[in-house]
Amino acid sequence: MATAYLSRIEALLDIVVNEKGSDLHLTAGFEPTIRVSSSLVPLVQQGKQSAEDTEEMLKAIVPDGRWDQFLKEQTIDFSYAHKDKGRFRVNGYIVQGTVAVAMRLIPHGVRTFTDLGLPSVLEVFCQRQQGFFLVVGPVGQGKSTTLAAIVDRINETRAEHIVTIEDPIEYIFDQKKSLIHQREVYVDAPSFHSALQSAFREDVNVIMVGEMRDLDTISAAVTAAETGHLVLATLHTNNAAQTIDRIIDMFPSTQQDQVRVQLAGSLAGIFSQRLVPRIAGGLIPAYELLINNNAIANLIREGRTHEIGTVIQTSSQEGMIDMDRSLAELVRKGEITVEDAYERAFDQKTFERYL
Repeated sequence: MATAYLSRIEALLDIVVNEKGSDLHLTAGFEPTIRVSSSLVPLVQQGKQSAEDTEEMLKAIVPDGRWDQFLKEQTIDFSYAHKDKGRFRVNGYIVQGTVAVAMRLIPHGVRTFTDLGLPSVLEVFCQRQQGFFLVVGPVGQGKSTTLAAIVDRINETRAEHIVTIEDPIEYIFDQKKSLIHQREVYVDAPSFHSALQSAFREDVNVIMVGEMRDLDTISAAVTAAETGHLVLATLHTNNAAQTIDRIIDMFPSTQQDQVRVQLAGSLAGIFSQRLVPRIAGGLIPAYELLINNNAIANLIREGRTHEIGTVIQTSSQEGMIDMDRSLAELVRKGEITVEDAYERAFDQKTFERYL
């Protein structure tokens, strides 16, 4: 019976790959549903999932020994290799007492900045020996893919020891010039924080943190960036100013002034991105890039983060990019519609001026 459920989920994953989809959703009482170019498409011909179907399909792919963990915590994250067609990031969770599953495709091979439509200025951060670089944005906006492109570019151009800390491991890196160790939380380490602490004793040059979820992880990441490491990480925030506020607000009020000083000194940059439907099909990123210069560092130290957006807008000659300008340029190039750009603009009046 388990083999039948495994065969069924494999067939659904084939559909995701063949239809150039990004996600598969399984929920009791609904047809399996895939996401293609940001739109959800129910697979009506597959019929509705029963509660038993969905639970057994998840059980068929959960790593050995982790089903009891799922029953206890009622959520689980792991990666699943689908034949030779790609890996999927899997989240199992409970909805009104029944199992639901979300699976996101991670294509084989790490794509380049050019492939992804990312700005060449990101190359600058691949050459940094130390500092804190963040890729931010809401869920599902390509943060992990961008971070993987940065790590692989370092891998291609520098002989460094790179440690990634992920939950779960997504892109698998081939070793090129660098030595790369990929550690999965709950498999290779009990937490992001413990893996980060361990990295200090591993002669590491570059640390990639898949997600900064708590104060201990953020504190260790800031310390690592201060002590001669290049730290790359993601956060679920909307823009550069909000990211800095989020980090500082995680700390007790008695420590926040010190954290502002630490960030002002160690921050390399913040890249915020949104995936926008492309007129020709697929998705294309629009982005904001903050580069930490003297003006930005002073605003961070003085708690004037509300002024950061203005500095980004007026510092394009230094390589900074503001989201509204990025969206307007995509409209002018005929890549996206005005309506889609308008919905994603940080400041709609500013966006209108750029058009």
